[in-house]
Amino acid sequence: MPSEIAPAGLRERKKEETRRLLLEGAAHLFKERGFEGTTVADIAAYANVSVRTFFRYFESKEALLLPDGVEIFAYVEHALSERPADEAPLDAVCNALLAAAKPFSASTLTALSHPLEDIENVITARLVQAFSDFEERLTVLVQRRLPPDTPDADLKAAVIACAALSAVRAVLRTRRARRASGISDTGPAPLLRAFGILHEIGSPERP
Repeated sequence: MPSEIAPAGLRERKKEETRRLLLEGAAHLFKERGFEGTTVADIAAYANVSVRTFFRYFESKEALLLPDGVEIFAYVEHALSERPADEAPLDAVCNALLAAAKPFSASTLTALSHPLEDIENVITARLVQAFSDFEERLTVLVQRRLPPDTPDADLKAAVIACAALSAVRAVLRTRRARRASGISDTGPAPLLRAFGILHEIGSPERP
């Protein structure tokens, strides 16, 4: 019934707005006061919610440093599991990463590279650890796609996983530099170009 659907939709919009305000408040306060100088209560007050409500959205202040990373990584893992079993491993990983890029905004993807670049090194440390953990999980998933008799299967899987993610990081760094120069480059197209370059490196033309 419409009367039952509307309140549910309104609740979802309110939840999204609260989450947005918490993230906005964290970004503003971290830059203004520093990470250590900002409390959960400060962030909650910015969003005009209670501390208890804050913890319904985030498990800690640290969780605000890379809020969508876990969601993106989980999306990549799911997308990879949906790729055809006979697809080349590097192609499968690149296509999974491209599929994951579409639902997320350019600003969210950029946050994976430098979420709040002007604040303490704890952000960089968390980011590095998040990528490292995901590289390990992705390596395991790639290795499962390799034939059982593949020589150096663990090494090959690690190279494929790390090369693909390095291409993503290269895109993010390039985007950041281009934005600083006033050049716009958004959407998944840069990833397509980066993966094309990666394939060129792996399969150089021979005379």
